[in-house]
Amino acid sequence: MTKDLERDLGLPSVMAISIGAMIGSGIFILPALAIKIAGPGVVVAYLLAGLLVVPAALSKSEMATAMPEAGGTYIFIERGMGPILGTVAGVGTWFSLAFKGALALVGGVPYLVLLFDLPVKPVALVLATVLIAVNVIGAKQTGQLQVAIVVVMLAALAWFVGGGATGIDPGQFDGSFDDGVGGLLAATGLVFVSYAGVTKVASVAEEIEDPGRNIPLGILGSLTFTTILYVLIVAVMVGISPLESLADSETPMAIAAEGALARPGVIAVVLAAILALVSTANAGILSSSRYPFAMSRDDLAPPRFATVSDRFGTPITAITLTGGVMLVLIAFVPILEIAKLASAFQILVFILINVALIAFRHADVEEYEPSFESPLYPAMQLFGIASGFVLLTQMGTVALAGAAVITAGSIGWYWVYARPRIDRAGIAVDTVRRTTGRSAVDRTEDALESTTSNVLVALTEGTAEARERQLIRIAADVARERGGGVTVIQFDEVPDQVSLGYASETQSPADLEFEEQTGELCEEFDVPITYGEIVSHDTKHAIVNFAAHEGVDALLMERQPGGLRHQFIGSPIEWILHRAPCDVVLVEDRDFDAVGEVTVLTDRSPFDPSKVRIADALATELDATVRLVYAIESSASADLRRTIEDYQDELVDLCSAPVTTEIVETDGSVEELIGVAQTAEFLVIGRDGGRLQTVLGNDLADRLIDATESPALGVHAHDTHRPGLLGRIVERFVF
Repeated sequence: MTKDLERDLGLPSVMAISIGAMIGSGIFILPALAIKIAGPGVVVAYLLAGLLVVPAALSKSEMATAMPEAGGTYIFIERGMGPILGTVAGVGTWFSLAFKGALALVGGVPYLVLLFDLPVKPVALVLATVLIAVNVIGAKQTGQLQVAIVVVMLAALAWFVGGGATGIDPGQFDGSFDDGVGGLLAATGLVFVSYAGVTKVASVAEEIEDPGRNIPLGILGSLTFTTILYVLIVAVMVGISPLESLADSETPMAIAAEGALARPGVIAVVLAAILALVSTANAGILSSSRYPFAMSRDDLAPPRFATVSDRFGTPITAITLTGGVMLVLIAFVPILEIAKLASAFQILVFILINVALIAFRHADVEEYEPSFESPLYPAMQLFGIASGFVLLTQMGTVALAGAAVITAGSIGWYWVYARPRIDRAGIAVDTVRRTTGRSAVDRTEDALESTTSNVLVALTEGTAEARERQLIRIAADVARERGGGVTVIQFDEVPDQVSLGYASETQSPADLEFEEQTGELCEEFDVPITYGEIVSHDTKHAIVNFAAHEGVDALLMERQPGGLRHQFIGSPIEWILHRAPCDVVLVEDRDFDAVGEVTVLTDRSPFDPSKVRIADALATELDATVRLVYAIESSASADLRRTIEDYQDELVDLCSAPVTTEIVETDGSVEELIGVAQTAEFLVIGRDGGRLQTVLGNDLADRLIDATESPALGVHAHDTHRPGLLGRIVERFVF
């Protein structure tokens, strides 16, 4: 029998959780560090940080009303960006909240030491243990506790602001921008984590009453309130106290309170600091424990984390794990030094939140029906993404390296544990995949509708008549379908010591034989065919130059597998492939007559339009069927399979010849692809698509052609017929 969490958190609890999660280390600890970076500009840094949180707050408010489930950030990114980035967001946010909670406790105890002579770490460990126990008891109790803490804390802070405002010295703010934009942004990045709690309520959305109303009101209302309060508090701190004293203190609020309110004010602020930092840690445990809980329900974490206690109705395993991490951090890690780590990863997560919203809005998802929609979409989200990346550049190498380690560890966990257990992709991946497939279909349609197809057949001296006939036949079939023509050129290479003028005027027996046999062959085919000879000192340059001068659409050549020499110094064929101004088709020397099927094979990328065009032309002339075979790994998601099926169905409608489609499962090995190639009657394969595995100088296409005894074409599409580098990377990633 399963148990569900009861929705028992109203708007006051939501506001209390959000405000309590923000007003902690952000105002009682971080100002001292930020002052060292930006001086009096710290006031502007807090205001700017609050403004830069707005896009993510709006995005998260919208998605939380559409998906009021436990997990918050993880849920939105997992559903929008896919399970791998969802794992990164879930694990990373969980760690960052644990870091912040532990920082709050360790940073709060020095305020307690001002009143009582107590050891810092033991007290912090005791407080953490108490808060873990409170969270185990139940969400309702934590919400009520949070309201009480926030009310007392805000009363003390209001007294501090009211009492200190009259003593502000405007001269204290001189030089606010002396450290330049870089200093201001660095301070903004540091204090950014102060606002992380604003969206923390989304992680307990499953327990909130009337989420369509209370979630956006709670998030946006608490952000506005806290930003104003932060700016006022920091302005009072800077305006009434020496900056040097604040920067060097572990309890900067106490120093400011002594100057503004004397001893009674210090006591009040110290109590507020303790309550605030305890509330931050309490909200951290409450929210961060929901991440392993939600991830477990999606098979990204072990099932035990989704277990709800029969006695307390709370996910005890998830809470105790979170609490255990906080205890370890408090006991062994200098958390103050890694405050930037929590902030840097929070910025990255907020970037992903904005991207996820764009993915949901762009995708056609019937289930996505938010009761609140972010205004100024997508400009607001794009601003949040851009500003987030700007802040990340100011966080320093240590913070960025730490975030990278957490990210890498999360990805590693996904591949080792989660990937074998799931079969889904995110909205963004599915949207990009379908958009990429649509683009590939459009390119194929353009290729199939081209008005002409002029083919150059490049021969070397001494090519046998049967071989030449085969090459011309293929070229004629490709050209005929589009009303094009064929040019047959024999390229003769002579030593550098021989004058080209002399060589061109001298005809060898091989030259005479070429002209005679080519003239006879031209009469066998009903397409325009011209032929001739070109003499040069370098055949490969001559072929490329002639193809460019004549503006041909395709270059047809014999496939010449390179020997050991070509493996070390490069093959002339490879040189031509990468410099030819058109598609290059390499023909294996194998005879063919009756062919009932032309197989086009690809994997991990869409079918190249040039391959489809050539296969369609050949199949039409041979009265054969085009067989489109797409090889995928057996672990491919159902979403990927559906996308490929839809993509193949669209290609069927474009071709002139009959088409059959096939999706072949492999375990990623070359041997299975070889097995597919060996079933082909006539194989058409790309030399620049799928997995370009290199084995002893031969790419995958060469291995497949060598493995089959059927006639085969290796097609190298020209860059103008392929997407750019970024497009090809996207194709490999989503297909």
